[in-house]
Amino acid sequence: MGFAIIKTGGKQYKVAEGDKVLIEKLEQEVGKEFDFEEVLLVTNGSAENAKIGQPFIKGAKVHAKVLEQGKAEKKIVFRYHSKTRYRKKKGHRQPFTKVEILKITA
Repeated sequence: MGFAIIKTGGKQYKVAEGDKVLIEKLEQEVGKEFDFEEVLLVTNGSAENAKIGQPFIKGAKVHAKVLEQGKAEKKIVFRYHSKTRYRKKKGHRQPFTKVEILKITA
């Protein structure tokens, strides 16, 4: 089974065809298909046939479809200084995009 490593949102993700991945928020509509152009590595499962980019592989694309736009669970950010009556409580929900990998072309 082959896989690819793509770069998006300042992070790198290992993806294979059929995977559903949560990535940093993209400005795409739900149901729309698009391509990831920044492909770092493509392989069909064996190390001998791996293509490694420097930094990206020319002509390689990972075709994906947007399934959902959403926000992650709330994280609590709490700051506290002892003996000074200093307390700050703040919540944060990180936005994400859920995509399904349709096809990997090298």
